[in-house]
Amino acid sequence: MLCNTPETLAEGSPTPAGQPSKRNAGCCAECAGHEGKPQAGSGRRRLWALNPRAHCPIVGVCLPMAALRRLACKVLGGEVQAADYELHCFVGNDCRQRTRMAEAVQRELDRRFLLPLRHAAAAKSTAALADWWHQQAAAKDLPGALWATLTHPRCTPELELQVLGQVHMLQHQVGMATRVELARFEALIDENAVLARALANAQRRSTDQASEQARHNDALQAELLRLRGQHLAAVSQLATVRDELQSLRSAVPDLQSRTALATRCEQQAERIVDLQRALQHARSDTGQAAPSASNSATSAGASHSAASVNAIVALSTAAAAADALANQAVLCVGGRTAGVPAYRRLVESCGGRFLHHDGGQEHNARQLESTLAAADLVICQTGCVSHNAYWRVKDHCKRTGKRCVFVETPSAAALQRALVEIGSTP
Repeated sequence: MLCNTPETLAEGSPTPAGQPSKRNAGCCAECAGHEGKPQAGSGRRRLWALNPRAHCPIVGVCLPMAALRRLACKVLGGEVQAADYELHCFVGNDCRQRTRMAEAVQRELDRRFLLPLRHAAAAKSTAALADWWHQQAAAKDLPGALWATLTHPRCTPELELQVLGQVHMLQHQVGMATRVELARFEALIDENAVLARALANAQRRSTDQASEQARHNDALQAELLRLRGQHLAAVSQLATVRDELQSLRSAVPDLQSRTALATRCEQQAERIVDLQRALQHARSDTGQAAPSASNSATSAGASHSAASVNAIVALSTAAAAADALANQAVLCVGGRTAGVPAYRRLVESCGGRFLHHDGGQEHNARQLESTLAAADLVICQTGCVSHNAYWRVKDHCKRTGKRCVFVETPSAAALQRALVEIGSTP
């Protein structure tokens, strides 16, 4: 029979707090004669009943070092100060007998590998158990498969030796792989340091670019807000001008008729200019014309309407003004831009040199002084000139004594009347 008397931890345990020492590896002769033999019944094999060569792989493979140290501290009742290898040897030697440590390891392994133990229990023969072991070892579930196989009741010494041999070789391979992985890990650490520095540089450049882009976006946003403000101000000003224009149109009910009348006046002024030119040609040819031509002209003039007679009278008066404006520079300040050609024809038809300034609408107001200095006569259309230009003209003419005629309505007809007035006034 096997020895059923559990040894206390005090027997053979180290005297200092938690320090393991060598324990007698042997037991009674009866226990030594039954080590490594397969169990005849259906119950699982216990840890202390296994082959002594199995304790080292079981303790080293099936229990992590941290769990083994916690278990030893719990069993010994204090902190274990031994090194990992010393603790491993102490627990492995102590598991050869049924001690408190062996029983604690037995319970811990049964708790950890409950599922593999259930799966292994389905193997009812040694061959089935061997097949199950090979499957689990290939599936990388080595700790659970090792414990379930070695403690299985159908595990024979041959299978146990085969399993221990495979685990032994796997440990060698794992050690070699660990060294290779360690060298690779160190190389990866170096590579990681290089990549980390490159990443830091890239992140710094990205941060700088993001900051620059943010500043650019802020500047664009500020410019957008400024332009929106200008747009709103322009829209508001346009609405104000439209309201003022509407109010002015409302204040002048007959504005359309006046506009049409002004258009007709301009047309009549152009017609007067044409008639004036024709009259001048007629005067130049009077001395050379034949009596028959005089008779025909008299008969043709008799056929004109009363309006044509009045126009000829006005032309005669305008012709009188031509002598007064001969070779004089006439400056027209203000007026409509579209009527400037008509103004030029009227002044040049009277023999004068035409000068023009729009009164500060498009022309520079500073050019007005030099233009005034070059003029002999100034005609200021007050209805279409700025206040600044008006006062400049008035002040210049007052200081220099130049003649200045103010016209309220900016039209060719009004300019024609002003020229006639100039010609009739000595």
